[in-house]
Amino acid sequence: MSLAPHQDPAVIELGRTELAAVRDTATSLVTASLLSDDGFEIVRVADASSSDGARFASMASSIQALSEAVARELTMGTSEYVIIAAERGHLIQMRIPGSTIVLAALFDTDEMLGKALTLSRRCAARIAAGLPSAPLPEPVRAWG
Repeated sequence: MSLAPHQDPAVIELGRTELAAVRDTATSLVTASLLSDDGFEIVRVADASSSDGARFASMASSIQALSEAVARELTMGTSEYVIIAAERGHLIQMRIPGSTIVLAALFDTDEMLGKALTLSRRCAARIAAGLPSAPLPEPVRAWG
């Protein structure tokens, strides 16, 4: 049995490395978090003024579940990302492809929305590529 993402040291270290890379690229990043579908924070990078990490992870997982349900109910296809734009920043979140992990990144208004989305997508893709693959099932052998 594998560990939950928020308890897996390899996932935590991968997330820490990739989120730090986004922070180093975009000084406008206020906070970024990887979280599990059930709202557990896996890892977070934040400036000193950011909000409570556990609360942020819980809200972000709810937003993700709701956005995916809306896309499914309206038969829009698979939800790619969610953007919440407000007076003081842009929250971008997306599922890490092929996983139960969600990236949520808050950028201040100094960042162009397109750049923030591009940075988030690239980060999600790098994390997906670095996650351990699920073991493949044993092939079915024909007896003959």
